[in-house]
Amino acid sequence: MIVASGRSHRHVGAMADHLLRALKDAGLGKARVEGLPHCDWVLIDAGDVIVHLFRPEVRAFYNLEKIWAVDAPHRTHVAAGI
Repeated sequence: MIVASGRSHRHVGAMADHLLRALKDAGLGKARVEGLPHCDWVLIDAGDVIVHLFRPEVRAFYNLEKIWAVDAPHRTHVAAGI
């Protein structure tokens, strides 16, 4: 999983278009895409790789990185046997 940010709607859309073209050129043109019309959060599912492209405010709001945080609540409970 790749998480990246663009500076604006236009930047996120351009990054998504560029990535989709590169995937197609590499023979992986069957990627599924969601969020492209608005470009706040674009999800590209290329099978083994999933790419999340965000505007900075949207990335901060959803904070996907917290899933891997060392002090994530679900991990502390599991480690403590709760």
